[in-house]
Amino acid sequence: MKSTCINLFLVILTTLFSFNSKAGENDSLSYKLYKNKVILFTDIGYNSAPFSVQYPFDKDLSKIYYRNNYKTVLGLGGAYKWFSLRISFAIGQNTKSTEKYGTTDFRSLRAAYTYKQTYCEFDLRIFRGFAIKNAIEWNDSLTSQNPNDIRPFTTSTGISLNAWYFFNKDLNMNAFYGKKGSYKKSASSFYLKNTFNIYGVGNDQRTLLPNNLIDTANSKTESPYFSAIDIGVIPGFAKIFKYKNWQIGGLFGLGAVIQNKYYETKQVTRGFLGLAPRYDIICVAGYSGDRRFILLSADFNNKSIRYNDLVYRQSFYHLKLIGGFRLKPKKENKKLKSNNI
Repeated sequence: MKSTCINLFLVILTTLFSFNSKAGENDSLSYKLYKNKVILFTDIGYNSAPFSVQYPFDKDLSKIYYRNNYKTVLGLGGAYKWFSLRISFAIGQNTKSTEKYGTTDFRSLRAAYTYKQTYCEFDLRIFRGFAIKNAIEWNDSLTSQNPNDIRPFTTSTGISLNAWYFFNKDLNMNAFYGKKGSYKKSASSFYLKNTFNIYGVGNDQRTLLPNNLIDTANSKTESPYFSAIDIGVIPGFAKIFKYKNWQIGGLFGLGAVIQNKYYETKQVTRGFLGLAPRYDIICVAGYSGDRRFILLSADFNNKSIRYNDLVYRQSFYHLKLIGGFRLKPKKENKKLKSNNI
């Protein structure tokens, strides 16, 4: 398993940085970047990661649904030159009743890097604490006041390394997101997204499925986790509309990944190769001027693992409001003052 992970990681790294472009930054481009400004920003929003497990449990039950009880997420970040970093954490109260859905702890880390027409991004997301919705339908110990099966140890973890390559030099992700750059006019481009992911759900060495839904004839239902490593390419199309200092943009892609999937039975890990579909949707809209910006951002993506008649599917939704400033470094300000003397 370790050698497989290393080989896949080397392949994706080679792919990510193999692209080259003769495009230079000049006045003819549809966007402008603020490379020499320090960018500070904060955001507030929601992260949700519901998932389901499909299996012929009995004639009346073929799918169970896990839901996280998310809180408002506060993000703090900064960017300068080619590098950007954002850290986020949950604040405030849960959006749903803790008696019915329990609580969910959320952590994430994201870093990004741009090289000409290629935009690279590292993303880590961890959700701990889920509830199986309407478990009262098959669990007699539950009541109508508390109909869900709360699973405080159930954890969803995802690590992603992605790179978008745009065929049109007028498309730049830093300008698309509106923080490190902004658009001067509308633009569009086809793109290829290279993606490498390690992800899965587990229940802290306990069976992921409830005990009364375990099928003794199928060892997969006794596994404490479902996980996968995958690599693939997602082709798509990006479009940005610009009006004065207001812009709205969207990325839409659909593709597939080669997947090495795992589960555990009797403390023995078993793995299989397969294919899985993937979609890529990102939308950003708002105001982006030279000194300040305020934007609404939404992104959606999916993960799935199929073990014959047992299927795990998870969707990730991220909605946030972003605001920030672009500041000139002190050294640059001193140079400007000395030139004016």
